[in-house]
Amino acid sequence: MLRRNPPSVSHPRAVTAAVIQAAPIAFDRDHTIDKACALIADAAALGARVIVFPEAFVPAYPRGLHFGAPVGSRSDEGRALFARYWEEAVEVPSPAVDALAAAARAAGAYVAIGIVERETRGGRGTLYCSTLYLTASGEVAGVHRKLKPTAAERIVWGEGDGSTLTVVPSPYGRIGGLICWEHYMPLARMAMLEQGVELWVAPTADARDSWQATMVHVACEGRCFVLAANQFVTKAMLPADLAHSDDLRDAPDVLCRGGSVIVSPMGDVLAGPLYDREGILTATLDLSQIVQGRFDLDVTGHYARRDVFDLRVDTAARH
Repeated sequence: MLRRNPPSVSHPRAVTAAVIQAAPIAFDRDHTIDKACALIADAAALGARVIVFPEAFVPAYPRGLHFGAPVGSRSDEGRALFARYWEEAVEVPSPAVDALAAAARAAGAYVAIGIVERETRGGRGTLYCSTLYLTASGEVAGVHRKLKPTAAERIVWGEGDGSTLTVVPSPYGRIGGLICWEHYMPLARMAMLEQGVELWVAPTADARDSWQATMVHVACEGRCFVLAANQFVTKAMLPADLAHSDDLRDAPDVLCRGGSVIVSPMGDVLAGPLYDREGILTATLDLSQIVQGRFDLDVTGHYARRDVFDLRVDTAARH
């Protein structure tokens, strides 16, 4: 008797993805969570089943704030501001995460959202710039902590380790990525590509024109879709005491102009870049383009030259 092959698993050929360009209710975790949940519902109403938010969306990217820390000294005012930031950060797990997970479940969407994560072990004084990954069933699939905070970010955020290089399986492909200037770390990109990322999320705070070139490069290099989300933030959106502080007195009215974008595996811009306003970008991703793109360039397959190069990644937890 002939055995029939088991039926193949059917996978979607396309998915609608959304990147959210918005500002948080700065330094207010709970109201920002409410806004994020509403935005998840809005994106889902547009058909999105993969949704990406900007870097440090909850409770804020502290752009322009000095935290009273010139080289060699710290001020009482700066310590108080850090404590305020710390109080509004997100623990995993927590009711804040539960609310986001419920919104993802209600939307039937995979969600990647930038959070300022508060350590729950040890001295409990460290914050991390993290990406929280949620599944369409409302499960926490992982948290990626930024490996190297950039410049003055190091004042307020600790360094992540290799244990949080998260990639999430989904019906639409493997979802993962890096945060902002981690994209300028070639070995970090390769560590993610070695895990087979197909839908690359890129939460960021970089609004420069050159960021667009970086996103196109990442898409072309990995032959993956890139979903890059940035904030649009003005001084008027901040708490009054911060907007009128010495740190921001001379800052422009628009603190971050945005630049969210969706890019195809061949480097074609499918949506955006969006500047100078809040908004939701969507695009229907033809998932067959991933394999089509890897026909001539697969940096972890036939283009890898493993006889010449070898990448070692330490995935041990250090925190």
